[in-house]
Amino acid sequence: MGVIRGLATLLFIIAIPVALIGTNVRYLANEERVYEYAFDEYDAPARMGIARAELMRASAELREYFNNDADAFFTRVETGGKEVPLFNDREIAHLKDVKQLFGFVFTAHEIAFVYILAYVVAIFIWAREKPLRSLAVQSLIGSALTIGFIAFLAVFAISGFERAFEQFHLIAFTNDLWQLDPATDRLIQMFPEEFWFDVTILTGLLTVVEAAIICILATIHIGVSRRVEAASFVASGERV
Repeated sequence: MGVIRGLATLLFIIAIPVALIGTNVRYLANEERVYEYAFDEYDAPARMGIARAELMRASAELREYFNNDADAFFTRVETGGKEVPLFNDREIAHLKDVKQLFGFVFTAHEIAFVYILAYVVAIFIWAREKPLRSLAVQSLIGSALTIGFIAFLAVFAISGFERAFEQFHLIAFTNDLWQLDPATDRLIQMFPEEFWFDVTILTGLLTVVEAAIICILATIHIGVSRRVEAASFVASGERV
């Protein structure tokens, strides 16, 4: 039983960074303002010759695609007085890979979140096998692990984001469809590498802030519980 409980605790600690990072990836992937930022900050309408309204409509369809069961993404936009496909076959194939990657991240996020809830309910609320201070300690370790992991990724990314960006794609994808031409491929014109640097930094900042809040709350609880225990010990000694 001790080994099983130890494994359950380890999984809980690991689930914390998975849940936090997954939450932020999911939020940013589905947040309209992120797409607005990409188009406005990097002037996609002017570079692509496509109206901002058309790009926003296409981005809404793209967000829907990431969350539905469609196999491939097809949409048309108006440019130069004509309706044309927004993406070519290579870009459409890459978007299918991106959707699969998002699906993996979303599933991992859901599993981690459900496991955290189940662990807390089963160990600390229903069975009451451990004091809440143990939960605070474990949460502190998990959130500290999250901050350390994000710090490591930040150093790796900032020291050479282009190389880190390439390594990510080599690990995440089994083909070279992600190698697009900024001069001709609209997908990378809509979401240039500089945009992904911004999104990476934002994801890291959100995750660190959330993990820091957990650290602070856990530390406060640990300190308060220790003071309560000390006061109870002193009180019991005085009664004796």
